[in-house]
Amino acid sequence: MIICGVDPGLTRCGVGIIEAGPSRRLSFIHVDVVRSDPHQPQDARLLTIFNGLCAHMDAYLPDVVSIERVFAQENRNTVLGTAQAAGLAMVAAAQRGIPVSLHTPTEAKLAVTGNGKADKAQVQTMVAKILSLNAPPSPPDAADSLALAICHALRPEGAIQGGEREGHLTAAQKQWVQALQKSGKRGVRRDM
Repeated sequence: MIICGVDPGLTRCGVGIIEAGPSRRLSFIHVDVVRSDPHQPQDARLLTIFNGLCAHMDAYLPDVVSIERVFAQENRNTVLGTAQAAGLAMVAAAQRGIPVSLHTPTEAKLAVTGNGKADKAQVQTMVAKILSLNAPPSPPDAADSLALAICHALRPEGAIQGGEREGHLTAAQKQWVQALQKSGKRGVRRDM
């Protein structure tokens, strides 16, 4: 399965492509950051981001697009731009009939580091290790996009619903299952 991770942003939008093979073996395919000029009008910036997302989806034909779920931040302008870029990624995927999955930053950090509060450097380091890269992806938007793709590939709901026992989950996935069970989210068997 080819997974496209999108770390939405109006100035920098990370796009990471990985392949999840048998036994959830993950392989790096591509990473890029689509950039827009902050001095251009917002409509032109959005078009630049949209065209970049479309180009990556057309080039790599992902089976699913994993997008960071937008959350409220103190800076209203930042959250608006992020939400707009996330919406563009959803539209680009929908135009191509590609399913979309949304993951919070905490879920992505937990999936790659085992710590939902990991800092950017920890995420970059672990993404490099998981995907056997020679160096951590940079800038952080690139690493975050790959982390979102990894997050989707390793999500415990898929592992559990796929018939695997908890004993086959990574330590990070076990923590994720426990957190989901405590929060009462659906899609996770409680008898594990």
